[in-house]
Amino acid sequence: MIDVRLGNGFDVHAFIEGNEITLCGVSIPFSKKLLGHSDADVGLHAITDAIYGAIAAGDIGTHFPPSDPKWKNASSDIFLKHAVQLAGKLGYRINNVDCTIICEQPKIGPLSERMRASISRIMGLEKNRISVKATTSEKLGFTGREEGIASLATATVSKVE
Repeated sequence: MIDVRLGNGFDVHAFIEGNEITLCGVSIPFSKKLLGHSDADVGLHAITDAIYGAIAAGDIGTHFPPSDPKWKNASSDIFLKHAVQLAGKLGYRINNVDCTIICEQPKIGPLSERMRASISRIMGLEKNRISVKATTSEKLGFTGREEGIASLATATVSKVE
C-alpha cells in the first residue's frame, strides 16, 4: 500500500523599513524588509509548514518556537531542512511542493526560477518537483495595500507500507 499525504502551509509577515527581503531563500534588494523573529521568509515558512502538515508533525512554531532567542534572525533554510529530514526519518518521500507568494511588490515572476533553484538546493529535491508562482490581491487587504507579504504552500509526501 502507498500512503500519500497532503499538507498545507500559510505564512504572513509585515513590511518595515529596510532595503532587502528574503523569499524562498533568495535575497532580493527592495525598499523594505519583512518583520519576523527569524529572517521572515514567508515562502520557506509556508513550505516548511506544508511538509510538517503532510507528516502530521505540528508546525514551524512547534519545532522552532519564536519565544526562543536561539532562532532570532535565523535563516529559514534551517527550518525547511529540518522538516525535510524529519519526513525522511519517518519514512516519507517528498513528492512535490507548490508555493504561491501573495504580494503587489516585488514582482515574483522574474525571480521564480531562482527561487525554485534555491528551494531545490535546500530540500535536495529535483527542481521539476517545485513550483513557485505569485498572485496579487488586486489591491485589496494588507497585501494589496503593500503592508506585507503572504504565502501559501502545499506539499505531497508518500511512503510505501
